[in-house]
Order: sequence, then C-alpha cells, then structure tokens
Amino acid sequence: MFVLNFFRIISILLGIVGGTFLIPIGVAVAYKEYAMILPFAIPMAISFVLMLAINIPARKVKYNLTTRQTFLTVAMSWVVASFMGAVPLYFSGSFNSFTDAAFESFSGFSTTGATILSEIESLPRSINLWRCLSHWLGGMGIVTLTVAVLPLLGVGGFQLIKAETTGPEKGKVTSRITTTAKAMWGIYMGFTVLEIIALKIAGMDFVDALSHGFATLGTGGFSTMNASIGGYNSLAIEIVITVFMFLAGINFSLFYYTLFRKSDEVKSNSELKAYLAIVFTSILLVTLCLLSKYGSFGKSLRYASFQVISLMSTTGFSTDDFLTWPATAQFIAFLMFFVGGCSGSTSGGFKVVRWVILGKQVNNETRKMLHPHGVFSIRLNGRPCNSNIVSNVASFLTVYLLLIAITTGVGCIGNLDILTSLTGALSMVGNVGPGFGLLGPSANYGFLPAFVKWWYCFAMLAGRLELYTMVIFFFPSYWKK
Repeated sequence: MFVLNFFRIISILLGIVGGTFLIPIGVAVAYKEYAMILPFAIPMAISFVLMLAINIPARKVKYNLTTRQTFLTVAMSWVVASFMGAVPLYFSGSFNSFTDAAFESFSGFSTTGATILSEIESLPRSINLWRCLSHWLGGMGIVTLTVAVLPLLGVGGFQLIKAETTGPEKGKVTSRITTTAKAMWGIYMGFTVLEIIALKIAGMDFVDALSHGFATLGTGGFSTMNASIGGYNSLAIEIVITVFMFLAGINFSLFYYTLFRKSDEVKSNSELKAYLAIVFTSILLVTLCLLSKYGSFGKSLRYASFQVISLMSTTGFSTDDFLTWPATAQFIAFLMFFVGGCSGSTSGGFKVVRWVILGKQVNNETRKMLHPHGVFSIRLNGRPCNSNIVSNVASFLTVYLLLIAITTGVGCIGNLDILTSLTGALSMVGNVGPGFGLLGPSANYGFLPAFVKWWYCFAMLAGRLELYTMVIFFFPSYWKK
C-alpha cells in the first residue's frame, strides 16, 4: 500500500512541476526561442501521463504514512523534482554536462542560488526564467504546494509539511493543514505579484521582473544578469528587492496573523524582535565600516543594507563584491552565514529562533550559577517553551556543524583552500549562494570537480529540509523496526 501511495505523491508532484513548464514554454514562444520548446514540452507530457496512469486507478485509496515513510517520501520528492528540473536545462544545450545541469537545478529548488555559469545573459530567456522559477517552487515548498493543491490526496498532509518546513516548532496556523498550506501559498503569491509590479515600475522588463520576483520571494538568488542586481545599477530596483528579501526572511505565519488582525501574535514574537535587531544593527555597523571606501553615508548605507539583508535572508543577490570591503565589514558579512532568516520563512540558514533559544539557555545557566536553588524556564513569544526544545536545538546544532565539517572536508579533497571550503560549506548547508575565496559573489561553481558538485547537491537539499529529512537515512535507527 505504501509503495502505491509513494508513487502517487511523486507522480502528482512531477505533474505539478511539469505544469509549471508552461511558463517558460510561453516565454520561449514569445521570444521565438523555438528550440527551447521541446526540452520543456517532452518531460511535461511524460509527467502528465505518469500522473494520470498512476492516480486514476488508485484515486479512491486512502492511506496514512508512518513517520519513516514520511521522511522517505519528502526526501525523494525533492530529489525527483530537482532531477526533473535538470532535464530541460541539460537538453537546452546551455550546460556542458548533466552534472552541471543537476547542480543548477538542485541549487534552484533548494533556493541556494549557487550557479556553475559564468555567462548568464546569453542564455535563452526561457531557461533563465526556469532557473528563477525553480527558486519560487522550492521557496515555500513543493510538498506544501502538493498538499495545498490536492487536499483529497488521502495522505497525512501535516506529516508531510512538518518534514519539509523550517524551524524547531511546527504547528498549524489554521485548524486544517490544507487551509494552512493554501493560506501560506496565497500570501507567497501575493507578495510575488506585488514585487513583479514594483520591479516593472522600477524599470525592469516583464520577464526580468518575473524572474527576479520568483528568485527574491524564494530567497534563491539566481539572476538574469552576470553581475546580479548590480548589473542594473538602479537604486529603485535595489530598494524593491531589498524590501522583499527582508519580508521573505520573516515567518510567513506572522503575515497571516497580521491579515486577520491577530497583532498580539506578531508583537510578542521573540524571533521577529531578534531578526529586526540583528538586521538593523548589522546594517548600521557595515555602513560605518564602508564609509572609508565609499566616502558618503548614503552610498555606504545603500550597499550595506542590500548585502546584509541578502546574506541574512540567504538570498545571495549582490550589488557589490563584499570581498573588497574592509576586514571588519567582511567579518560581519561572514557572521551572516551562521544566522539565516526566521523559521517558517523561505530563508535557509540555522534560523534566528534557534539562536534566541540558545541565548536564553545561556542566560538561564548564568542565573543558575548565581541562584543555585532557582527554577528557570525558557519563554518564547511570552509563553513557556516545551521542556525538550533546548536539547532539540542542541542536537540540531551538532548535526549542522557536523555536516558543515564534512562538506568542508569534501571541498578540501577537491583542492579548495580552507577558507573557500569552509565558506562554501556554510553557503551550501545554509542555502546562501556565494562564499568567500574562490566562491565569492563575482565567482561561480563551474570549476569544481564533479564529485564535489554532487556532494554539494546533497548538502543543499539537506540544508533546505532542515537536515534530518535527508541525513536520517544514514542513521542505523531509521532502518530498525
């Protein structure tokens, strides 16, 4: 029974991804890129046939997944979707090998934004649009989209979304998980439309505005320009993208509460307060550091605010090469690799709420030393936390650092220097995009050996799926009954 439902879910997901191919096909027709139609149309047709062939005979079957089955289903959903996304990239002729096409697709769906391409502007517009669209699909979550679109699937939807979404505490915003999924996707699409309109007004053409709207809200970072957003040299465009990167780094549940006038949930949110404090403090410090380079406060603020929010939200767009900044500004940028956005956002990284929890625990330990008989608990959002939350976060941090260490080692085996390897690992696991050294904002990942690219594909998906969904298969306990 599980095998049937597993293939049902995978086939439905493939059908949804295949359906989104209509968007780049439309662009290919509009811009007379007729050679790009078949690379999208053929896998789209195959995905539709598979979806119908598997689901029509089993449409009345209802089945709840076990915990083990949920992890396997979600992990394979993302792997299969990423390979599906690589097919049109490879057959477009724009990539030298399937490894490169797969790396680009995994980077897209995981919202990492690391590219193997050095020349982006010469790509067909339909291919560039698909690269950015993959960010948008991966940002809010392709499994979440499946649950939102097909509530009659008959599979435990909350289990699937819980294995995919980010943050240590996961719950339903509404009483029904399908309603929650639809609400989150509705807000996500609303922000995307607003940004596309704003970018069009700011001077982008429609396809570029569409591409960057997808990439920004997904906090991905693929651009249609070789120099990323800096290639436009437009203050208006930078302001629009900065605002929406900032919004995309916030827990989307808070936007839902705002819409339905539950302001107390927003005002009391501990993570949001910390996120705002980190962002604005970092922007101020970097601005002051850049005064020596740019000479004016306004210009320094312009570059500091864009780059800090880009790194904090793990979007990875750039308007300037932060490797040319003064050392203190580079150090602050480096710290952003360890933070990330809020839980429940489209951002990657360790997540602000986990640092809040660890900070509160350190404070409690200090108070215990001063008051040995005192009883202290951690409070988030004005309420006491689950007693296990500190151990959960500590365990996650251990796995997070272990994966970064292994990924750093893989980079060193691939003949990267230690700085490039370390920041490349932080970037892959944190879904940031650029790194330091040979993987800076003006560089690309195309020169890496094939085995490093494939490991980075795994690291990117592991980071996007909060580690355990991907690494759990390496623990013997998963395979024991």
